[in-house]
Amino acid sequence: MPTNLHRYYGAGYSHFITTSCYQRRPLLGTPRSRDLFLEVLEQIRQRHQFVVVGYVVMPEHVHLLFTEPERGNPSLVLAALKQTFAHRLLRELRAKAGAQTNALWSTPLALRHIWQPRFYDFVVFTEKKRVGKLRYMHRNPVQRGLVLKPEEWLWSSFRHYAYEEPRPVLVNETQKVELHIRKVS
Repeated sequence: MPTNLHRYYGAGYSHFITTSCYQRRPLLGTPRSRDLFLEVLEQIRQRHQFVVVGYVVMPEHVHLLFTEPERGNPSLVLAALKQTFAHRLLRELRAKAGAQTNALWSTPLALRHIWQPRFYDFVVFTEKKRVGKLRYMHRNPVQRGLVLKPEEWLWSSFRHYAYEEPRPVLVNETQKVELHIRKVS
């Protein structure tokens, strides 16, 4: 593992993140696990207040393109995302495997690992790189032979860009924060 890894935070750039499942296993190989990942991503997006520019959830890895968060930094966001997702997925798998004791040893439950410990972070400085990373993400399911066209893969931001279709994760928009004034008695 590299010891001289440097992450560049604080300049306001976007980050293209790749994180993989433990031992590149297809732990995101079911529609339910991919839906759960997107549900958790939206919760973390709201909590840490960052803009998701694009995403794709593949069976054994995830690509994300997002801005630096208002709360914390991209490393903290990834830690929160990975931990929350792992806890929720393992809880669902435990409940499902409760009646199937033999299946327990062939699932991630036996491993107790969902993610590789590290992640790849590419700082996106230019509009050209941003567009390039979005194209790469959206073509990934086609190149892997999972679908024939990018719009067929439901677990990416492609349909937001192509059809302005609402997705499970708010894409490319900042939400306005409402100021609530509390009356003092």
